[in-house]
Amino acid sequence: MTLIAGLTACSSGPPLFLSDGRPTIQVQCPASGDRDSCAQQARARCAGAGYDTVATSTDNGNYTLVFACRKAQ
Repeated sequence: MTLIAGLTACSSGPPLFLSDGRPTIQVQCPASGDRDSCAQQARARCAGAGYDTVATSTDNGNYTLVFACRKAQ
């Protein structure tokens, strides 16, 4: 357990879970293209529940969207 906590503390990536327990998901699409494809992927993964953006970045020609699905109401 201590090893896992130590490795997590050194990670520079997005959190695996938000403070409310929701898991985060990362998708990528071409930065030069239509970024809506990342939003479409997020909507599909969340099956209509909607999503909250956790982080975005652009690196090496890729746009990255990190999100968490909203809880179904």
